[in-house]
Amino acid sequence: MSRHCRFCHTPLTHTFADLGLSPLSNSYVRAERLNQGEMFYPLHAWVCPSCKLVQLEEFERAENIFNDEYAYFSSYSSSWLAHARQYSEAMTARFGLNAASQVVEIASNDGYLLQNFVAAGIPALGVEPTANTAAVAIGKGIPTWVKFFGVATAHELVTAGHAADLLLGNNVLAHVPDINDFVGGLKVALKQGGVITMEFPHLLNLIRHNQFDTIYHEHFSYLSLLAVERIFAHHGLTLFDVQELPTHGGSLRIFAQHANGPHATQPGLQAVRDKEAADGLDELDIYARFAAQVDETKRALLRFLIDAKEQGLRVRGRLRCAGQGQHPAELLRRAHRPDRLHRGRQPAQTGNLAAWHAYSGVRPGKTA
Repeated sequence: MSRHCRFCHTPLTHTFADLGLSPLSNSYVRAERLNQGEMFYPLHAWVCPSCKLVQLEEFERAENIFNDEYAYFSSYSSSWLAHARQYSEAMTARFGLNAASQVVEIASNDGYLLQNFVAAGIPALGVEPTANTAAVAIGKGIPTWVKFFGVATAHELVTAGHAADLLLGNNVLAHVPDINDFVGGLKVALKQGGVITMEFPHLLNLIRHNQFDTIYHEHFSYLSLLAVERIFAHHGLTLFDVQELPTHGGSLRIFAQHANGPHATQPGLQAVRDKEAADGLDELDIYARFAAQVDETKRALLRFLIDAKEQGLRVRGRLRCAGQGQHPAELLRRAHRPDRLHRGRQPAQTGNLAAWHAYSGVRPGKTA
């Protein structure tokens, strides 16, 4: 079967990580459906030999993943709320946002971030495809469009008078199957002189720290600065700054503007370029080495569990899911099936079974 890069359409022939078959990560199973079958999809990440975009194929339409039963509400994380508040304050100060400005967030979830701009009297609008999280934001008084974002929605925003001075998206760029439509929409929705910020887990950290538990079907792409710069430039957008963040195992916050925009290039951009170049992200060798590293990690865990079993030892521990879809049980599901693991505070996690039937939802602070 022919596979092609979602950005540049080059044939995909180089494996980045083959994790076998898996259900959708947030497909929580109700107890009454425990004995029914689950749909498994290939969880195989490829790297484009041309643009170096790491990506999964689209086996399930985004509309069937990001729907009115979406499992993740951002406001349940106190650390993420603090991160959003700090961001809002920093962007307001840096770019002089005020009551005459327009802030637009794509994938605004339950209003976890835009509530800070609304409280400061800065006009804000969310664009969020999951109706259940959007309803919470609307209940907080945050105007929200229940839509997927792309070129068509961007034109609607401009027509409605919502072209953005600050156009942002946190952990959404990796979640879009049609990345050209999405970034093309950013170009349309941004005012002249406006600023785009996007946050996403940094591929370099995924490779360095063996973070393959962050590979799951909601993440269609795994992003380096190298690939993102190429995608944005293709759509007439220029990066002028990058900040490295500790969130999600190590993320990037990129700052972009229209080509020939007013903002001067900052040192952070070249610093991250240099890091990626030093690790060889523009060469295929590093991606091939990572594929072998994942396989060896699986074998090492299997050896440990088998040895422990044969020695009569019991393996105990608490595995926590750091974010939506991040299941540290990716290896455990192949090697060991714990009955129950500690679960978080998300509503969908309580009283339901996670995909793979590997563990059931229990109250925060409780272990089985």
